[in-house]
Amino acid sequence: MLIEATMINGRSNLLAKTFNEEITMQRIRKAVIPAAGFGTRFLPATKAQPKEMLPIVDTPAIQYIVKEALDSGIEEILIITGRNKRAIEDHFDSSVELELLLQSQGKNKQLAMIKDLADIKVHFIRQKAPRGLGDAVLCAKAFIGDEPFAVLLGDDIVYNPENPCLKQLIECYDEHPGIILGAQFVPEDKVSSYGIVSGEALADNLYRVHNLVEKPKKEDAPSRLAVLGRYILTPDIFNILENTKPGVGNEVQLTDALAASKTNTYALAYEGIRYDTGDKLGYLKATVEYALRNEELGENFKAYLKELDLE
Repeated sequence: MLIEATMINGRSNLLAKTFNEEITMQRIRKAVIPAAGFGTRFLPATKAQPKEMLPIVDTPAIQYIVKEALDSGIEEILIITGRNKRAIEDHFDSSVELELLLQSQGKNKQLAMIKDLADIKVHFIRQKAPRGLGDAVLCAKAFIGDEPFAVLLGDDIVYNPENPCLKQLIECYDEHPGIILGAQFVPEDKVSSYGIVSGEALADNLYRVHNLVEKPKKEDAPSRLAVLGRYILTPDIFNILENTKPGVGNEVQLTDALAASKTNTYALAYEGIRYDTGDKLGYLKATVEYALRNEELGENFKAYLKELDLE
């Protein structure tokens, strides 16, 4: 049980201490994946299909996120969708006709793959309007109840097959109960693109967070540690979100709620290769690198790349 308090955005240590004394150690069982955005950066490809269903080689991007959650010990997953996202629900549903077809053709490997997808315990709820990440997380209140939980952004794929990113955050939570922000160090010229951690270093890869500075200028950045796509949150965040007024873009910002939380907050610089698949270049990098790792395609694809004449 944490009794050590911190100053977050000027609030008293005593208030943070009182709240954190109430935290009981609960295992992280549930995860939320917000996937309600329009994906405008990928138009026209995303006009009729969700950006989360765009394939990285032969697997939809969101399936990598779901696999990371399952490999990290998550038991139940809630995907926050919106209009025109039905394809995500269908992807994780059973398909009797397809299963019968694969069975009749003797395609047992593909059949097993399809059945495994349908066996994943995934729930869905719609965000009624695009009101920001904070509002999307708030949609999960009834599903989460009074448990701590994980949030994985659908645009961020992290490659670390030996030690999944979310598993690293869960292990950090076990040592430091509270809010855990997944983060990585970014180059100085990139800090203006992210929320940057201001805090106290507890280890080479762990900070106690005092404040979050949203997209600072390079000269104003308190560090190079950027919050990137993975969170462990405590259930008190819901009450805060309900009272958080819309901010930038008239959206409810999760960062505003985090700044208002009295829960001890830490940032973990996780290990792994991160791909921002919501960005065209990031998506292409993910596709190329996952293709090179693919057992069936890797060697031939590598040979093809070497033969390319790009002059």
